[in-house]
Amino acid sequence: MIKNATLNLVFALLIGFSCSAQDNWEMLFNGKDLKNFEQLNGTAPYEIKNKELIGTSKMGTPNSFMATKKKYSDFILEFDVFVENGLNSGVQFRSISSPDIMDGRVHGYQCEIETSSRKWAGGIYDEARNGWLYPLSRNKKGQQAFVPGQWNHYRIEAIGNTIRTWVNNVQCANLVDDTTAEGIIAFQVHGIGDHKELEGKIVKWKNIKIKTTDLENSRNAVDSDVPEFSYLSNKLTENEVRTGWRFLWDGKTTNGWRGAKLDKFPEKGWEMNDGILTVLSSGGAESRNGGDIVTTDSFSDFELSVDFKMTKGANSGIKYFVDSELNKGEGSAIGMEFQVLDDKVHPDAKQGKNGNRTVGSLYDLIRAENSDSSRGKNFKGIGKWNNARIVVKGGHVEHWLNQVKVVEFDRFSQMFKALVERSKYEKWENFGRIPEGLILLQDHGDEVSFKNIKIREY
Repeated sequence: MIKNATLNLVFALLIGFSCSAQDNWEMLFNGKDLKNFEQLNGTAPYEIKNKELIGTSKMGTPNSFMATKKKYSDFILEFDVFVENGLNSGVQFRSISSPDIMDGRVHGYQCEIETSSRKWAGGIYDEARNGWLYPLSRNKKGQQAFVPGQWNHYRIEAIGNTIRTWVNNVQCANLVDDTTAEGIIAFQVHGIGDHKELEGKIVKWKNIKIKTTDLENSRNAVDSDVPEFSYLSNKLTENEVRTGWRFLWDGKTTNGWRGAKLDKFPEKGWEMNDGILTVLSSGGAESRNGGDIVTTDSFSDFELSVDFKMTKGANSGIKYFVDSELNKGEGSAIGMEFQVLDDKVHPDAKQGKNGNRTVGSLYDLIRAENSDSSRGKNFKGIGKWNNARIVVKGGHVEHWLNQVKVVEFDRFSQMFKALVERSKYEKWENFGRIPEGLILLQDHGDEVSFKNIKIREY
């Protein structure tokens, strides 16, 4: 009996080894030593116990990374992770640490590991570079995948410009981005600042394996409920084309646009270079240089996505349901506005009522705020690209700032009508309630750039 049991065990191990070899997986961490790794940046301690890589939080040190010495481009990575409550962590991939860039600070893609109430574990954060690329704010199913207090299984597929993640076999991220094609993989112990209550907490990983061949045949099926976020410049993905997206500006010409108070595109005040449309500074004078520009087409039910980048102290806006015939005098054309503003510097942020003129707000009517998190509106900063998303279905309207919802209202409701009656728009009859209207990019006299202006209609 003992002999037969031994033979069966050996046979099972051989089968397991054969399957592993056939699937082309290799162990990234051997469970014994860290000879293929090096620690970067912070000094949080790492150790190996029971074939687990264990990192311990430490006060007085920045983020610490246990990084591969080897760089990886396309791969599928799987691992199990356990993190104590309150501690933030992540796994870097296609990341960079160079003495010529930020003194060697690790930067690049990170798959989030966290236990906070916002539930973005499995999302994609761009460490020390572009911030959140794929928060889980639009993936409610993915938000429930990570279970605090237990081991969780992660899978990261980085193949070409597509990056997808799963936590416990639930898809969390579906990202398209081509910023970095190759880099290190690193296991993070997040800095805890002066939070003494977090000192000594641990994060531990095991069963860390990677596959670098036969990747297309090894992909997981994509969950159709998980939205795709694309950061490609002036290029639609196959999925975007299939689901009805098109460019509202072609990145090269004035086709489809005109001055809000002209029958052609302005001859001055706007520039087009390398797929970027820029309204030039004229000292803050509203519509006194090139003036606002509007689409030649009108829209009713739609989803609009616009990337924008502000200079310091800038003011601009993205308007919709615009009637260019309403205001023929000085100033901007009339329509509902997704506010584009430097909240810290521009005085308009403190005007209006209760912050209803800050970035992402429905200008002069509803303040932008992130009700799902205490961490603010997810604004990436001045001089960086931010994304505005406006969704209109019948009366229902939403503003999203960098994929986080900040405004929601019904434009046909009594509440909306009451807000209008107490705003600067009171004199414009039927404001925000017309069946369809133009889309506008505002010239408020400050330099602001726009790109990837795309739309799909319902």
